[in-house]
Amino acid sequence: MGKIVAKFGGSSLSDAGQYQKVRNILLMDKRRVYVVPSAPGKRHAEDDKVTDMLYTAHRLHCAGGECNDLFGRIRDRYQTITDALHVDLDLEAEFRRIRQDIDGGANCDYCASRGEYLNGLLLSKYLGFQFIDPRDAIFFNENGMLDTERTNEVLGEALRKVENAVVPGFYGSAPDGTIRTFSRGGSDITGAVVARAADADVYENWTDVSGFLMADPRIVRDAQVIHSLTYKELRELSYMGATVLHQESVFPVQRAGIPTNIRNTNHPHHIGTMITVTPEAKGAEHIITGIAGRTGFSVISVEKAMMNIERGFGRKVLQAVEETGLNFEHLPTGIDSLCVVLETEQLDPVRDRVKARIMELTNPDTIDIQDDMGLITTVGRGMVHNPGTAARLFGALSHANVNVRMIDQGSGELSILVGVDSSDFETAIQAIYREFVE
Repeated sequence: MGKIVAKFGGSSLSDAGQYQKVRNILLMDKRRVYVVPSAPGKRHAEDDKVTDMLYTAHRLHCAGGECNDLFGRIRDRYQTITDALHVDLDLEAEFRRIRQDIDGGANCDYCASRGEYLNGLLLSKYLGFQFIDPRDAIFFNENGMLDTERTNEVLGEALRKVENAVVPGFYGSAPDGTIRTFSRGGSDITGAVVARAADADVYENWTDVSGFLMADPRIVRDAQVIHSLTYKELRELSYMGATVLHQESVFPVQRAGIPTNIRNTNHPHHIGTMITVTPEAKGAEHIITGIAGRTGFSVISVEKAMMNIERGFGRKVLQAVEETGLNFEHLPTGIDSLCVVLETEQLDPVRDRVKARIMELTNPDTIDIQDDMGLITTVGRGMVHNPGTAARLFGALSHANVNVRMIDQGSGELSILVGVDSSDFETAIQAIYREFVE
């Protein structure tokens, strides 16, 4: 019998009722033998996530403030779930230990990780599964990066010794034994790491949506669900703002060839979105797979006659960008022009300095910086085999009176990226969706 690793997000474990849904989902398929929980999320719009409260408690403690009330609220969240589920777990002892560790100088990562730790203890007791502490099985190196091979070896051995296990998400240990966390949303990464270590057939990521949507539902009303996509398509969409999965969670399962299934805890019979290394045999449902985008970009446009024969010109522009601590997003070029696209928030503090450095290094004819640009990527493996896709896309934007400020298409023809005025951002996404989906 194959194995499934099931990761459940904070909304899936926000209260006792959600815990019961999780248990029923596990009972639906006995291959779901390893579970990765997040800390409890919001129960309603005005509620607080446990992890947010833990971060706030640590800040208050470091500032010499009083955080007893906040810890009391956190304790009540867990105790309410424990009592409702009739789980025999001494949370008071756990909270005393956590407070002692924090009073003794435990770092912020330790404090934040206790949300997952406590939820893991509680869920393992409720399910009757073995508890595996990531502190003993997930390792970071001196640079704060996941030690992938050591983790895979130690965690894999720990999983092989048990029939069922709960492995809390979000954290592991640094070389000195202290707690280290992934970035926010990092329980997705833990789930993927566990799936690889377990050599799972499928990594299920259970959340409060029924898979990826073809566009942001705040912009495109009733956007369709993407039933299947590849990891490459996911990477393109995630980079431009599709946030159902943590970006870094893709790599462990992609390299191992393990498919990821995005599912909805509140609608467990919905098939959700299946993400695979290679396209499914039946082919794409639409020419495009999805549309995603972000606003808040600036473009540095550098022009110089005969730039194309001046050796090292592009390197010098990027040197100026690097020296000022910036990361560029895209690099569209022409014969006598080169554009560098950056996040405006990063650019603003060093705007004059990077402009002056480019002038110094390249002596351009002109240099100009334009703000208020949004980037939109249209992604789809079906685009490669359908001539005229680009023409349809730009025709749709033209009919919607959207001015395209920048065009960039990767060599793999998996995506077409356009830059538009921020004021046209939503109109552009709606126009592309209408053209290819409706």
